[in-house]
Amino acid sequence: MHIVDGVLSPEVLAVGAVITACGTLWGLRTLNSEGLPKTALFCSVFFIASLVHIPFGVTSVHFIGNGLMGLILGPAVFPALLIALFLQSIFFGFGGFLVLGVNTVNTAIPAIVAYFFFLPLLRRQNMLSGFVVGAMAGALSILLSSLMVAGSLMVSNQAFYDGAKVAVFSHLPLMVVEALLTGSAVSLLQKVKPEIFFEKPRSYQNSSVTQAAS
Repeated sequence: MHIVDGVLSPEVLAVGAVITACGTLWGLRTLNSEGLPKTALFCSVFFIASLVHIPFGVTSVHFIGNGLMGLILGPAVFPALLIALFLQSIFFGFGGFLVLGVNTVNTAIPAIVAYFFFLPLLRRQNMLSGFVVGAMAGALSILLSSLMVAGSLMVSNQAFYDGAKVAVFSHLPLMVVEALLTGSAVSLLQKVKPEIFFEKPRSYQNSSVTQAAS
């Protein structure tokens, strides 16, 4: 999922940077003191898990976990992923600085989709099991991320068409793995810490009113 510097067009890089900046500002405004440790934890988990690359043909894939991150962190997934990707680019040379915005968007947007579409299902009792909802969130997040990576490459240069196809098809097996892992994690959390799926991020409006009142 890490696109390297020097591949994408300036226009794609600019759009990615703007979306990441807005998403990060949004995420930071929803954070409170209770959410900071949780965000830091998942930032670390993503940092470590995505370092494990699995060879697949001429390319390789790695664990992402953005579906689970979206379900638990919500908008805070933007700053969490941005920091993790930034540190990876510094210490290991994964991705790059110019493409940091695009890499963040390609990972965070699917997580936000999971947050808005699948979290409400977890909050409804007797609808679908936590494992099923988590599995759908995990699989869809990987699919969307791979499609967004492919789209970023194709929009930048049609010569990357074949590489874009490889980026999508190479992540299909990972969809199954992430579905199983995310479904299992959600099912476990529902048993040991069900309130984690009912914690609502602080709204910027509410925080502003509180600050004004104090």
